[in-house]
Amino acid sequence: MEQEKSAIALKYDAASGKAPEVSAKGTGKVADDIVAMAEEMGIYVHRDPVLLKNLENLKEGETIPKPLFLIISEIIAYSYFLQGKTPEMWRDSQGVHVNMKG
Repeated sequence: MEQEKSAIALKYDAASGKAPEVSAKGTGKVADDIVAMAEEMGIYVHRDPVLLKNLENLKEGETIPKPLFLIISEIIAYSYFLQGKTPEMWRDSQGVHVNMKG
């Protein structure tokens, strides 16, 4: 028997200084809708059943647990890289902001 699809969406606001939090979660059709919406918006969709298992007990609005900070931060950094985003503090030798988009 095939296991029902699940999806969890995380929200991160760097300016807030808070850890990422669960913004949406669901199974079945809701999971498909979460993934489809992310893809339509150009948001990176990370597929990792072990990470999903570690996040599935969180409720919407809850922040990710501290033991997951490193992996989530790496996924967010990768997502930003794919979008051509760089941290504001990244500067070249002339002090100009380095932008991956060019």
